[in-house]
This record gives sequence, C-alpha cells and structure tokens, in this order.
Amino acid sequence: MTTARSYHHGNLRAELLEHAEAVLAEGGELSLRELARQVGVSHAAPRRHFPDKQALLDALALDGFERLGAALTDALVAADPGLRGRLLAFGLTYVRFATEHAALLELMYAGKHARPDVLAASNEAFAAAFGLFHAGQAAGEIVAGDPERLGTVAFASLHGLAAMVNGGLLDTAGLDEMVTETVDRLVLGLAPR
Repeated sequence: MTTARSYHHGNLRAELLEHAEAVLAEGGELSLRELARQVGVSHAAPRRHFPDKQALLDALALDGFERLGAALTDALVAADPGLRGRLLAFGLTYVRFATEHAALLELMYAGKHARPDVLAASNEAFAAAFGLFHAGQAAGEIVAGDPERLGTVAFASLHGLAAMVNGGLLDTAGLDEMVTETVDRLVLGLAPR
C-alpha cells in the first residue's frame, strides 16, 4: 500500500513553494524537513526540487517576480488608455501585491542580486511598467528626461505607500484612494511644462 509519505500526487514543487510562502508570511523559520511534514511527504522529497534552504528561497523570489510580472502585465493590458489609466493600473496592482505578500516582497528584493535568473525575472516583471514611461514621452504626456529615472521616481512613491502599510504606518482602509491620489499627483508632476 502506498502512503502519502512515500508518494505524492500533483506538483510537489508548487506545493512546497506555497507552504514556504505561508511560513514566511507568518514570520516562521523555513525548514525543508518541516515543509515536507506539512505537505505529507518524506523528509528527503523536497531535496529533489531544492537542494538546500537557499535554493528554496531563491525559487520563492523567482516565483514572486514571475507572479508580480504577470499581474502587472495583465493590469496594463486591461488599463484605461493614456498615462493616467496605465499608471493607475500599475499602482493599484503593485501596491496590492506588495501589501498582500509583504514578506515575499521583502525576500524578492533581498534576493534579486543573488542569482542572475532572479535578477532577470525582476527586470522582466517591471519591463512593461517602465515601458509606459517611454510610451508616455512618445505620446507627449510626460516631460522630457530619462524615462527610466522618471519611472523610478514614480515607482518609489508607490512602493513607499506599500512600505508604509507593511510597516503599520498606514491602514489598508482607503488604500486604493491613496494610490489614486498619488497617481494623480504623479501625472500632474510628469506633465510637460
């Protein structure tokens, strides 16, 4: 008879990542052995996917950037046209992700320089968003200047809101309105003079 501890159905890697993210969110200490126990497999089974804890952390960061990138791309595709509509879609999506996955986001940013594939996923996640600054300049909606630098300033404002929520300085009630107000002020500041 096969038991749950000797055989596992489904995608063990994805299940381990899901459980690991939950442990991170709760502020717990990650352990491959404990994750194996939680998902009901032998203590050696996770090592088929993650040779050590650092490999698990790197995989979590990579997965986080891939999920964030997909969410941002989807939001930008569905956004209202123009700079304001696209920047608002980016801002709302980013701030929601950042506040709903605070511990994961911290890991993502801490680990993005550790491995080339994680850094590449980070760059890919934000490529479409930073592209909106190039497009905004081409459409005459954004002041002249380095579009990457302008995008960084806008991103810092939105990331700052998320950091304030994650640090307990802002409540999530009314956060969408705060993001909208921030985007409106950014659009005013980015407008050609």
